[in-house]
Amino acid sequence: MSVEAFKIIGGKKISGELKVEGAKNAALPIFVATLIEKGTYILNNVPNLRDIVTLVQLLESLGLEIEKMGEHSYKVVNNGLKSLVASYDLVKKMRASFLVMGPMLAHEKKAKVSLPGGCAIGSRPVDLHLKGFEALGVEIKIDHGYVEGEAKELIGGKVVFDFPSVGATENVIMAAVKAKGKTVIENAAREPEIDDLCNFLNKMGAKIEGIGTGRLEIEGVEKLTPCEYSIIPDRIVAGTFIVASLMFDGAITVKGVIRDHIESFISKLEEMGAEFDIDGDVLTTKTKLKDLKAVKATTMPHPGFPTDLQSPMMTLMCLVKGTSEIKETIFENRFMHVPELNRMGANISTDANIARIDGIEVFSSAEVMASDLRAGASLILAGLLADGETIVNRIYHVDRGYENLEVKLKALGADIERIKVEI
Repeated sequence: MSVEAFKIIGGKKISGELKVEGAKNAALPIFVATLIEKGTYILNNVPNLRDIVTLVQLLESLGLEIEKMGEHSYKVVNNGLKSLVASYDLVKKMRASFLVMGPMLAHEKKAKVSLPGGCAIGSRPVDLHLKGFEALGVEIKIDHGYVEGEAKELIGGKVVFDFPSVGATENVIMAAVKAKGKTVIENAAREPEIDDLCNFLNKMGAKIEGIGTGRLEIEGVEKLTPCEYSIIPDRIVAGTFIVASLMFDGAITVKGVIRDHIESFISKLEEMGAEFDIDGDVLTTKTKLKDLKAVKATTMPHPGFPTDLQSPMMTLMCLVKGTSEIKETIFENRFMHVPELNRMGANISTDANIARIDGIEVFSSAEVMASDLRAGASLILAGLLADGETIVNRIYHVDRGYENLEVKLKALGADIERIKVEI
């Protein structure tokens, strides 16, 4: 059996502009939100990613008609749902599929959704989602790997999350927009992708206040009006490209940067000694890699340092003199890229959820394996500066979150190609 891998010949000069695509983690819930109300939607700046294809298949299985209208635009027609069951075959491919439950409850007061799959980066239970639904009057039953929810009427209620879960916040928002009365979500996640979902729903006529804060107030409405909407740029892709810019001494400019979305990340880079010019949404790096210094970083829920940028940040830290440190507080299995970077000559040790990174001069080429989406990106970055040929296996992970990454890098001068390898 053959699978795809990236073959990278490192050490090539890379320069030019990298353009950030639309945010996967904003596009997914906004696509899902079209389940809430009948009508025709136009969604723009949608990234071309495997996860989008997977979600389109799931939404079509529920009854939506979806047509790709251009490279990054889709028309979604909701003429009513023909199924209220999201099957295991589709949901297992991607955790975000579980987000269909809230909109289906809003639309039909009933839903049956398989328990999800996704990246192997630790336990991400759906209990907070279910707690939120129950607060809105939904009766929940879990049987044979499926969650079934049903309510005679969705009634606004108070939801207090133990942890600011992104998925649970999104799911409860989508259920609450058509619930009777007022819903208050305390300790809501504050990610920009949630703001984008709320802005989309408000454009449709929802009444959501407190956007960008940990307390959301949602006044239920009887009807929403489908609309046209453009997805925000992907802040994690932007952060990955900024790391690449630093690794190549500022020869790469990055278009599609919204500083507010990654303020803690950029601030940490500035603490390392990086200097940037941001003109509109275009970021230019003014610092050489050799001038950066070691720092400590701790991943936190937004607006803290994003866990999704921990892996690319670690690749950068490997090339910085001194000892850097990353403390991972979000996912318990998110250091699986460490042994792979060490195979490439890195000097990283881990103790529970803390990684210590002693700087090296250069990466050495090796055959490595992507354990998850962001780990794959970190290994590709390392391969670009390594001496010789690096093979990054399991790149289907990378395809879930970076659009045409090898095409973009090739256009800048990188020697990277997609190959088939036998397993």
